Amino acid sequence: MNWQLGHSEASMAAIRIEAIIDTVCPWCYIGKKRLEKALAREQLDHMPITWRPFLLNPDMPTGGIDRKLYLSAKFGGTESATRVYKAIEAAGAAVGIDFNFDAIRLTPDSTDSHRLIYKVCAERPAVGNDLVEDLFTAYFLDGRDIGDHDVLCEIAVSHGEDRNEILDYLGGDMDREFVSQENRVAHQMGVTGVPCFLFNSRHALSGAQEPDILQRMIRLARQEETPV
Repeated sequence: MNWQLGHSEASMAAIRIEAIIDTVCPWCYIGKKRLEKALAREQLDHMPITWRPFLLNPDMPTGGIDRKLYLSAKFGGTESATRVYKAIEAAGAAVGIDFNFDAIRLTPDSTDSHRLIYKVCAERPAVGNDLVEDLFTAYFLDGRDIGDHDVLCEIAVSHGEDRNEILDYLGGDMDREFVSQENRVAHQMGVTGVPCFLFNSRHALSGAQEPDILQRMIRLARQEETPV
């Protein structure tokens, strides 16, 4: 179904969308693409999203763990993992994502990638959508370790950040507790899986919902924010 804007609806007020994600979650990447498709239908293509952290693996060692060991522990064997990821690949292909899971050698600790998103977006929120896209691309398409500070720094520099400043930031502990706290808050809100999208801090949609469903929620949120 393709929802079309009427003349009066085109002037609806802007809305606030928060996306609770983990950068190592393939469904979060799919959810991002589906959300962007829904926003494009509403002529909100360039609206900044507030990206909030969630840790699927809060006890992950700082250096990450071998991908095969991780999948074996998570799915009980490579055959089960293969079946799961085949379905994810199909869902990704439908929104233009060419997942390359075979390229991933390490499942990283995603904490520092979340810290990077928070730092950059706090200063330049308009960069956030593209920054998150590049983190997903680096991990899921290129198989890069997005827990590695050099990799994160390279991505940050491509978005205009200063290399030395980012390396110093990632090498310290600033905002590390923020990520942990946000993860706790998400669980307290009842979020047990990601992605989860919040609209105007009133409505939540859990999971990588189809664009039509996301669009309906966007339209509802816009109607609520439109002055009477």
